[in-house]
Amino acid sequence: MMSPLALLNEGETGEIVAHSEAMGHAHNLCCGRCETCACRTLGHRTSDHISNMGLRPGKQVEMITNSGSGLVVLRVDECRIALGRGAAMKIYVRRNEG
Repeated sequence: MMSPLALLNEGETGEIVAHSEAMGHAHNLCCGRCETCACRTLGHRTSDHISNMGLRPGKQVEMITNSGSGLVVLRVDECRIALGRGAAMKIYVRRNEG
């Protein structure tokens, strides 16, 4: 069953399935810091920006920090990534069992 990445609990892992744009939704998927990042000013598709951060379908992620508000911190490969909650709600994961 798919759920938004932002709903993973701390320590929980999952596999990225899709971004909201890939699922046909017209939401603006953004890293959460677009006042300073180039995804808005250069007109890049924000799903490309998220993919460039390593958050691609098929990738395994682990939720490191999720307080229920504010940023979430993920482990992707050997990296830690902080992501805005709005963006994390638009990335869908399949929770790993066990």
